[in-house]
Amino acid sequence: MGRERGFTLVELLIVVAIIGIIAAIAVPDLINSIDRAKQKATMADMRALGSAVEMYAVDNNTYPRVTSYTSLTPFLQPSHIKLAPSADGWNHAWIYSGDTNNGLDYTLTSLGKDGVASVQTGGKTANFNCDIIFSNGQFFQWPSGTQT
Repeated sequence: MGRERGFTLVELLIVVAIIGIIAAIAVPDLINSIDRAKQKATMADMRALGSAVEMYAVDNNTYPRVTSYTSLTPFLQPSHIKLAPSADGWNHAWIYSGDTNNGLDYTLTSLGKDGVASVQTGGKTANFNCDIIFSNGQFFQWPSGTQT
């Protein structure tokens, strides 16, 4: 009867350690990529919603005179957008504010990854937690470059 060959405990521990090191390097990049995808999806939805609001304004000579997203969607569906997205990429509710007196402006906001309102600086941001703001047909505050 011959001696059976197999892996030693040391060899198995080395393989497990290598796999652990590779996972430790790859997981943060994976999480960053997922958040980046959610950010891009949020911006695409904001553009679509903004286009729908702009189409409404062309048809009615005013932006919808409402102050919440839930009261906005009946004005847009299904004539200007087939189905308005119910939440941003992180599944947080949209924040919509409009001019209820004259219907001259509107703002659509995503609170970002953390779902908490951040300081509005306008322009480019570099943090997933920063708000994304779309106002009167264009982005007022948006992510750009490497995000943390």
